[in-house]
Amino acid sequence: MTMLTYTAITSLDGYLEDEDGGFGWAAPDEEVHAFVNDLERPVGTYLCGRRLYEVMVVWERPDDFAGDSAVMRDYAAIWQAADKVVYSRTLERADSARTRIERDFDPDTVRALVERADREVSVGGAELAAVALRAGLVGEVRLFLSPVLVGGGKPALPVGVRAGLELVDEHRFTGGVVFLRYRVT
Repeated sequence: MTMLTYTAITSLDGYLEDEDGGFGWAAPDEEVHAFVNDLERPVGTYLCGRRLYEVMVVWERPDDFAGDSAVMRDYAAIWQAADKVVYSRTLERADSARTRIERDFDPDTVRALVERADREVSVGGAELAAVALRAGLVGEVRLFLSPVLVGGGKPALPVGVRAGLELVDEHRFTGGVVFLRYRVT
């Protein structure tokens, strides 16, 4: 059965970005990046907000990664092979292939998309993921906890959402990052 997943790299205190909007501390090393690649390989569609899309669209330019590691080139191929739905009221056009822009995130439309999908659907970006979590659409939450405290910023998980979670997988990396995968119950 296909499901909607939410994956995020966070600080140990639960932030995607620090108070200045920075997230350089979250850059995965080769070991973590290879694990992320394997986790993302089944994704057929990415749902993301405009800000996350503007960060991720760099993966659309394979020449930018020609001199980089095989792990980075692999992730670029994974991103390029998937469909992208960008939710934005301001973005005029998409700068990537296989991408469409939607003005509003409609939970019923997303539920139908997930039910029709033959591959995993992933929601990304804290604000969009919050809407999906509030609507009860997310089947799994996958967190990479980075060994850093940033003291504030954009939280990875929404305030005011209550959901039961069952731990179904965990992995510890040599650099101190911990992966936790939860099924939403």
